[in-house]
Amino acid sequence: MEDLIQTDAGINNGNSGGPLVNENGEVIGINSVKIENAEGIGFAIPINLVKPIIEKIEETGEFVEASIGIYAYDKEVIQYLEEDLDFETGIYVVSINKNGAAYGKGLLVGDIISKIDGVSLNKMNDLREYIYTKNVGDEVTLTVERKGRTFQVKMNLGKK
Repeated sequence: MEDLIQTDAGINNGNSGGPLVNENGEVIGINSVKIENAEGIGFAIPINLVKPIIEKIEETGEFVEASIGIYAYDKEVIQYLEEDLDFETGIYVVSINKNGAAYGKGLLVGDIISKIDGVSLNKMNDLREYIYTKNVGDEVTLTVERKGRTFQVKMNLGKK
């Protein structure tokens, strides 16, 4: 996970999943993990990432996670793994799940996905946050860059 909120709120075994609130009593995150070897350091998932999940549970009674079936890195991460790789926006595809929605649709390892349905992507959380608003079976269009060429890939989301 990335973009977690660091907190000194006590997170003990068995109470992760509780709300992280600000001084106004507003929920800003869901407490999820603490660093075992550091006293009083924990992390919460930002509420904006969780909201679509909560909304789906309220609407349908369950949350079934949709997926395009890839693993990708942000530009900030990939620079440490591929020194010669440089791109301005998007996420770098590292692997494609053989059972995922993207498999066989024209997406390749090494492609850079810059948009999904016209929404710009700069971090994996951008992709994750968008897909959380979708359902399994929904069609999405990826804007993909490969070797200076830009094209689109359409697919129906699979179940994670």
